[in-house]
Amino acid sequence: MKYTTQMDAARKGILTKEMEVVAKKEQFDPQELMQLVAEGKIAIPANKVHKCIEPNGIGSMLKTKINVNLGTSRDCKDLDMELQKVNDAVAMGAESIMDLSSFGDTQKFRRKLTAECPAIIGTVPIYDAVVYYHKPLKEITSEEWIKIVEMHAEDGVDFMTIHVGINKNTAARFKAAKRLTNIVSRGGSIIFAWMEMTGEENPFYQHYDRILEICQQYDVTLSLGDACRPGCLEDATDISQIEELITLGELTRRAWEKNVQVMIEGPGHMPLDQIAANMKIQQTICKGAPFYVLGPLVTDIAPGYDHITAAIGGAIAAASGASFLCYVTPAEHLKLPDVNDVKEGIIASKIAAHAADIAKGIKGAKEWDKKMSQARKKLDWEEMFNLSIDPEKARRYRAMAKPEKEDTCSMCGNFCAVKNMNRILDGEIVNIYDE
Repeated sequence: MKYTTQMDAARKGILTKEMEVVAKKEQFDPQELMQLVAEGKIAIPANKVHKCIEPNGIGSMLKTKINVNLGTSRDCKDLDMELQKVNDAVAMGAESIMDLSSFGDTQKFRRKLTAECPAIIGTVPIYDAVVYYHKPLKEITSEEWIKIVEMHAEDGVDFMTIHVGINKNTAARFKAAKRLTNIVSRGGSIIFAWMEMTGEENPFYQHYDRILEICQQYDVTLSLGDACRPGCLEDATDISQIEELITLGELTRRAWEKNVQVMIEGPGHMPLDQIAANMKIQQTICKGAPFYVLGPLVTDIAPGYDHITAAIGGAIAAASGASFLCYVTPAEHLKLPDVNDVKEGIIASKIAAHAADIAKGIKGAKEWDKKMSQARKKLDWEEMFNLSIDPEKARRYRAMAKPEKEDTCSMCGNFCAVKNMNRILDGEIVNIYDE
């Protein structure tokens, strides 16, 4: 039996090879997984053209996944550095790479990713249109915007962020609301500016059915972009954000009618006490579609440390129902991240994702921590390194301050509680000072 997308296959009772891979990775019943894909509660982004992909599922009942943003800009156009970031991110376990390149030969880089990278590949066509057509924003036509979506699909991109929720109605609501930080989404600000200058409807909204046809043809997952995501705590959960989310809920239903998989993008900047409620609102309005969040950043005052503010928010968001965490690096709000920034961002996001998976009771999550505790009890340093989320850093830190005795660390030495409890419970004498 033929099928067009993973969702179409699931609705026809076809267990695809991608579903089989995901079920095995997640220790999940294949038939249950297929049902959740059919319902839209799990997405498996896997463009038919992206032959080297190692499929992953995205849904709140699965392991929380990590997305890594990278790509060239006018001020930082070193493709080799971006490729190093890609390779490092994949080696560190990131399931998704999002190419946000806004300068240079973007198609060459994008095609290289879909030809060689096993991770899920995402893009934002709005950025690329500005680069590709190389003309003033207001001169780009509706047809040209859609053609870029088609080009990305042909190039093998697995998911695309389309800022389709900011139509004329939501834009009018935004202007009336008088936000503190306006629109902080790059794609959202670009399409809003285009609408203001041309007086036309958002072409992605106006021609949404055509976009769905493209996605159906290549099995591209739509990531419905949140142009009005809050860019500061002051704007969190405001009328602009919720108005757009209602629109995204309607667009999710229309996509599912065409068997197109959907993810919903979410905030942004948000106080701790609003995160869980936001996840519940999204799940209700968008009928359980996977939620993809940037952070959320739980305070606005930590430039240089926003990987930490995002990890705090990300852990709460994922534990409350978010499926997909977009990493944030220490460079957020300051510069294009370098290789080390990327690593710091990935580690922070992985910690947040794992903490959430423990809270959700995801299979295998807590067992990892138990193994680490067993290694610590035995003072098995090599096993502790192997189980660390960042083994290289753990090894380096211990090597920087070698203890007098190998079974301790330089913090406690003979005062080590673990060592002393092991000995006393084994009937040995503990002296501490004269050992």
